[in-house]
Order: sequence, then C-alpha cells, then structure tokens
Amino acid sequence: MALADLLRERPLVQAPMAGGASTPALATAVAAAGGTGFLAAGYRTAEAVADQVRAVREAGTSAFGVNVFVPSPAVAAPEELRDLRAALVPESRRHGAVLGEPLHDDDAWQAKIDLLCELAVPLVTFTFGCPDSAVLDRLRRAGSATMVTVTTVEEARTAVERGADGLCVQGLEAGGHRASYDPRTGGDRPLLDVLPDVVEAVDVPVVATGGLMTGGDVAAVLKAGAHAAQLGTAFLRCPESGAQPAHKAALADPGFTGTAVTWSFTGRPARGLVNRFVREHPGEHYAYPELHHMTRPLRSAAAAAGDPGGMALWAGQGFRAAEERPAGEVVARLRAEAAAHGTRI
Repeated sequence: MALADLLRERPLVQAPMAGGASTPALATAVAAAGGTGFLAAGYRTAEAVADQVRAVREAGTSAFGVNVFVPSPAVAAPEELRDLRAALVPESRRHGAVLGEPLHDDDAWQAKIDLLCELAVPLVTFTFGCPDSAVLDRLRRAGSATMVTVTTVEEARTAVERGADGLCVQGLEAGGHRASYDPRTGGDRPLLDVLPDVVEAVDVPVVATGGLMTGGDVAAVLKAGAHAAQLGTAFLRCPESGAQPAHKAALADPGFTGTAVTWSFTGRPARGLVNRFVREHPGEHYAYPELHHMTRPLRSAAAAAGDPGGMALWAGQGFRAAEERPAGEVVARLRAEAAAHGTRI
C-alpha cells in the first residue's frame, strides 16, 4: 500500500519508542483499533527485531512499521568521555552498578537494513539522520514505504531529495530523543510552528509528532496540513506498553511536575520528566552513543530498584494526560475527541 493511502486510512500512528516501550502487543493493539502500530529497532539486535516483526505478523497485523536509528558520527573527544565517566561514578555507587564502556557503534545498522529488506514490512522510518538514496531505493524495491523524521525545513528537503516517501515532522514538545540530523544545529521549534513550513516546502505525505495527547491535538495538526498524527507518550501507560512500572507510575505521580531536555543520559538531547539525575547532571554533551552505553547499566539498575530518580523517564510535555487504559480504548478516545473538533480519523 502506498504511504499516502496507509496514512489516509489510518491517520493515528503509535510512535516507535526505543528502549522497550514499543512492543508487538502495543503495535498490534493500535493496529486492531484502526491505527498504525510501530516497532522500534533501536538498541535491539537484528534477530530481536525479526522476532518482534514475526510476532506482529502472527497476530494478523499488517498496518505497522519499524523505526531504525541512523548511525551517528564519532564526535566526542577522549578527554570529554573521561570527564563524563568521572561525573557518573557517584551514580554507579548508588545501586552498585558498573559503568558501561564508552563504545561507539552503529546499532547494527547494516544487519537491520538487510533484515528489513528481507522482511518487507509496510513502513520503515528513520531517526537521527537520513539514509543515502541507495538505502531508501533498496527498501522501496523490497516493498516498503520509507519515512524520515525531521525537525527543520532543511532536514525535510534533504530527505525528499534522497527519495524518502514521506516525513515525520517532530516539534520540540516531543518526548524522548530529538530526531535532529545534528543535535548541535537541529530544530527546536514548536510543532505547530514548524509543521506548516515543512508542508509548504515539500510534496510528500507528512506525519506530525510532538506532545500530541488528545483528539483535539490530532485535529489541530491535521488541519495544519499533516496527513497523520503520531503519538507516543499517550500510549506509555497502556498495559501493552513495555515501559518500566516505575516509569508508568511517574507519569501519574504529582511529584513530577514537568519535563526538560537533557543530554546527560545518552549524549543526545531527549525530553523526559525532571528527576534527580536530570537535575544533578546538567550540560550539553554530544557524546552519542558513547554516553548511552556508559549510563545504560545505571539506568537498568535504577529501574530494577524501582528508583525513578535514576531512570530516563522519557515523556512529552503533555504527559499528565497519559491514561492507564488499553491501547484500543486510547485510540477510541482520540477518535471521539477529534470528531468533537470536526475531524474524522
């Protein structure tokens, strides 16, 4: 199915949330309710991605996609990595976790591209950059539509020039990582500010994402020119979500009052709930994925201990509207609210 047709039929898209929140169960539930489900290839092996795709297809789901991280260049200097590691020592002692090594890897990029060409999933999307034309062409020949996540008009034009079938436009309100090609120069504009500019600049289907939590939010971006709306935080508390229990609880905890963009968990900017770790580790450190690998054992230990203060609690600005209810019911609620705003989805 062409991308435009898929988005026209299923304009509610579940965001691909790497780190465990996106699961086959969540993608299947969203698709069964009439939306488009997503799996996240980021931080998984190619074999694990294959298993998840197989699980979705065995459940009878055909309207889904897989998101892939585009490899980042090595930019962190050795002395910066040493300083970052030293600053994390107190955190490692808190739960007795050993700091990870500052590895620079490509998240099994080639293996995942080869796999997705073999599996021919309906939609393959990219974050942290735009693949070259050969990769996009190869996926298209295999039967997959392609989409690149962008934060600026310039990024959007690059993606279209290289042959992307569509774009996902991300506003600053979004939870999780900023999708900027280069986080030092990427966009930092509200969704309803940047979206019209991208829609005007390109002639491909556009999906809008960033802080969307209600049907009214969905109606607003569709009226602004988007073909579909992508939501992540809205599904985090669903039983089908793989988010850690402490993460789900924090979204409803009145003790967490806001979000902020932090670089200190992974070396790339990402929005999450303001917790102890965010407050104690300020600064902008472009050290991805090295810092991600260093802090990963710390985050895992905090999650195992039920300590939200040491976890990466990714969340969009509208996090308080997330509900603890099945994903299908969330989709139905969004649809009813959009209808109340004069928009059918």
